[in-house]
Amino acid sequence: MKTNLILKFGALMSAAIFTAQLTFAQTKPLQVSGVYPHLATFNESWDKQNWLKQGVAKSYGDGGENGIGAITPWAGKLWMVTYSPHMPKGSSDKLYSIDNNLNVTIHPESIGGTPANRMIHKESNQLITSNYFIDNKANIRVIPFSVMPGRMTSTTRHLTDPANMVYFYDMEGMLYEVNVHTLAVKKLFNKPVPGWHGKGAYTAQKQLVVANNGEEAVFKLTKDMLEAGDLPKNEEEKGVLASWDGKTWKIIERRQFTDVTGPGGIYGSPNDKSPLWSIGWDKRSVILKLLDGGKWYTYRLPKAAHTYDHRGGWYTEWPRIREVGNGKMLMDMHGMMYDFPKTFSRNNSSGITPVNSHLRYIPDFCSWNNQIVISTDETTVLENPMAGRAQSNLWFGQWNDLKTWGGATGWGGVWDNDEVKANVPSDAFLVNGFEKKVLHFDQKSAEPVRFTIQIDKTGNNKWENYKTITVAANTYQYFVFPADFKGTWVRITTDKNCTASAFFHFTGKMHDSQDSMFNTLAGIDEKMKVNDNLIRPSGYNKNLQVLNISSGKKQYQEVDEKLSFLSNTPDSTAQMEKLLTLTKNYTVDDASVIIKDKTGTFRLPKGSSQYELFPYRDKREVESERFMMNIKGTFYEVGRESGFSAIRPVTTHNKKIVDFCTWRGLLVMSGTKQDAKPDGHYFGNQTNGLWYGGIDDLWKMGKPVGEGAVWKNTAVKSNNPSLPYLMTGYDQKKVSLMADKDVDITLEVDFDLCGFHPYKTFSIKAGETINYTFPDGFSAHWVRAIANKDCQSTVTFTYY
Repeated sequence: MKTNLILKFGALMSAAIFTAQLTFAQTKPLQVSGVYPHLATFNESWDKQNWLKQGVAKSYGDGGENGIGAITPWAGKLWMVTYSPHMPKGSSDKLYSIDNNLNVTIHPESIGGTPANRMIHKESNQLITSNYFIDNKANIRVIPFSVMPGRMTSTTRHLTDPANMVYFYDMEGMLYEVNVHTLAVKKLFNKPVPGWHGKGAYTAQKQLVVANNGEEAVFKLTKDMLEAGDLPKNEEEKGVLASWDGKTWKIIERRQFTDVTGPGGIYGSPNDKSPLWSIGWDKRSVILKLLDGGKWYTYRLPKAAHTYDHRGGWYTEWPRIREVGNGKMLMDMHGMMYDFPKTFSRNNSSGITPVNSHLRYIPDFCSWNNQIVISTDETTVLENPMAGRAQSNLWFGQWNDLKTWGGATGWGGVWDNDEVKANVPSDAFLVNGFEKKVLHFDQKSAEPVRFTIQIDKTGNNKWENYKTITVAANTYQYFVFPADFKGTWVRITTDKNCTASAFFHFTGKMHDSQDSMFNTLAGIDEKMKVNDNLIRPSGYNKNLQVLNISSGKKQYQEVDEKLSFLSNTPDSTAQMEKLLTLTKNYTVDDASVIIKDKTGTFRLPKGSSQYELFPYRDKREVESERFMMNIKGTFYEVGRESGFSAIRPVTTHNKKIVDFCTWRGLLVMSGTKQDAKPDGHYFGNQTNGLWYGGIDDLWKMGKPVGEGAVWKNTAVKSNNPSLPYLMTGYDQKKVSLMADKDVDITLEVDFDLCGFHPYKTFSIKAGETINYTFPDGFSAHWVRAIANKDCQSTVTFTYY
């Protein structure tokens, strides 16, 4: 009897636990690929009148962009601020907080603007973000923009009264001093140093260091307005890194810099001896500046993308170095993330290791509730009428999730057509953690030059010679590092004065096979019915607009934040057809794909011929001011300013993707199988469905591959080079060459987007084919062919 009662009680308890778990599962917010759709942020100021006329909102000012500029754990919640472009006097953007159950509060104290600053002031126990001061009980005070106008980019500790005062630095260069108790404001400087688009500021070693990452003037500037520095004297002088000791301003470097921080992060420098770090870039590579013991040192790292490069610094919102839990710091710069050690200093520069390359446009990140949280600047209406409304969201995940994004593929140099002095070492360039490495040399002088590669094996600033390479007069040469090469930093010296380039290309580990998360998307060669949908974020509400055009029929629907299709919505078919016309932005000939823009005309590998049998979207902005090209089964990333010349491949998917966009922080793709079943990425009903994930899931569709030719049975004129053919981002490469007569064909490579160099010459006999496999690890951005005689030739590249 007692046993039966125990069993019955156990069964009742199990049922109760199951019911509680089921209820929790039913009430837990929907999450896909680390993104909770209900957490998406929107500007509330959209252009209704323009919408009623055209379905397009204004693309500037309030509502044109919706980046999440800063996120900070504080007072038991996650706080965040959003921004519109260039709104120094406020906007419809908001101050948000999120609780542990992922409930969102939009605070009535919100004043908007273009903020990205965040600091925790230890003495007064306040979070300072934008113009808000938030105490540990979540009470909010605000400095109105009428009192302190500006696009606040950084708040940092005071030089002489850190317990009571802080500095605010804004994008136009204004520096304010604010009392954290009374909120009394004093403007110290209007524009102390040159450069524009302020990004970072930090106080360490009794200096306030500020960074500007652009050179596009907001107002007319003359030298007499400045406390230090001058207007740019050449094309390289863009942005600034500068310091102030409370009396005198100094220019550290006239280059584009973003974050300034140290091991204390948003709490401020632990003491006056702690190092300070700043990240920036120039035409050569990413720059990492170190202030240690009162002296400045320079290190260099690769760029994973050129989409961040711009004279105005507009496309770098906001690269950071920041703690992300468990004592780890994460650095994000130019599309690549790094494990960044808190111990980084002159005597211990070890430990910086690449984590991934990525597609997300990331203003900030932090650790909250045992997760890494990343904010985005995602869907804008800046020159982007396909999107109805600017919006962004957060990504939640773990350190190991970051490693599943793109491999650490990138490029950069210590010299790029620079005047080099004999026996003067270059800056140190990071090689630790990169899988395949090639170093390109070019020198312009009338005699041979010996380039010596030196390595710092362990990051202790102890250098030793590794290898010396002699480069003949006015010649190009390359060196592929062996697979067992070990080292932390590399630098270069020459034995003679010359004009030289020394430029690395790194190829990271790629996803060899396609993840099963994409199984519901139809393959290009699969014979089945597909959900053909045109999609766009709505403007008149926060839904996703969907126009199904399968089988020539048209059915308009909308999707809500629960990824459910809605009925009885206003029919926007005409608007969708007008804004989402499927036009082709590339051409194809017998040899390969051809693309053309203001940066030039180029060739890409071909995909399946089936792609020419149905209309699909081949170009769309999916992250702020960045496009994805979807051409014959391969996705490529393209920067708005850098254009096709700096394109990089992301994945070869071989799926029948009809359309794609970002919405509520999710990447949405149409082209799903009509018989698809829900699997965590496919959401739909009996008549339609879409694929949902994260933008950096694209890497998991498989590595880029393809085949194409620069010439295919082409009548070639002597010394007339072919169009450039994409090479970067492909890990295994080979080429076949043939001609109808005896001829020398030279392959030339462009490794720095600055011009071509002879790589290898092949002597071809009439009618014969030469097959050549590129060395494992060799890469450049572009390759082309040139023949020394008129001939008919085929030169085909295969990437596998």
